[in-house]
Amino acid sequence: MTFAVALAMLEREGRWLLQLRDDIEGIVHPGCWGLFGGHLDPGERPEQAILRELREEIGWGAPALPLWFEHHDDQLSAYYFRGPLTVPLTALQLNEGQDMALAGLEELRSGRIWSPRLQQRRGLAPSLERAVRRLEPRLGPKN
Repeated sequence: MTFAVALAMLEREGRWLLQLRDDIEGIVHPGCWGLFGGHLDPGERPEQAILRELREEIGWGAPALPLWFEHHDDQLSAYYFRGPLTVPLTALQLNEGQDMALAGLEELRSGRIWSPRLQQRRGLAPSLERAVRRLEPRLGPKN
């Protein structure tokens, strides 16, 4: 069975907004950094789902976001949206997940992001790794 998700890659001042997923049994990729977003409700279009998810998860009424790319396999249809985060991190309210942070491209490339709340580094969920690979041309050569 396939399921569909809408995910947001939001940039503010050269840094990307990430969500540290809850570390609980039964969710996909617990305790990893990922993107804000989630499952599409029945009959919901991806463009609607991402705006609903951003309101629910961080209390942000985002403007319409352009579709960046799609990923489809036997289990998942993922719709990635990309745009600017037009408010400071302090204007957001974390309603889902353990933490949120802005991470630069080099931090994303390292695959380990610092959690201010947990005071530790955590790895990236596969959906975020997929988005980072799309950013690779902007990252330049690895050292």
